[in-house]
Amino acid sequence: MKYDEFINSIDAEKPAGELSETLTSLWWDQKGDWETAHNIAQSIPTVQGSVVHAYLHREEGDLWNADYWYSRAGRQRPSISLEEEWRQLVEEMLAAL
Repeated sequence: MKYDEFINSIDAEKPAGELSETLTSLWWDQKGDWETAHNIAQSIPTVQGSVVHAYLHREEGDLWNADYWYSRAGRQRPSISLEEEWRQLVEEMLAAL
């Protein structure tokens, strides 16, 4: 799946079945359902899961918790906009499919 296809899929009722858990979490976040996105992300025990979890806490405004999860992912909180970080995460997760 390409980035544009992922963006277009946001209009659907449910995410595509071939999406990874991290992409599914980011899909729900873009759909406006932070709670579902967070519930998915917090159960992914990988570096990618941790960085998506971190992003969600950054979006929420809980920077202490976000920094903890960025640390678990071996990263630092980025100084870019949430929109740009979301896009970069989607592109990273799509490349990993």
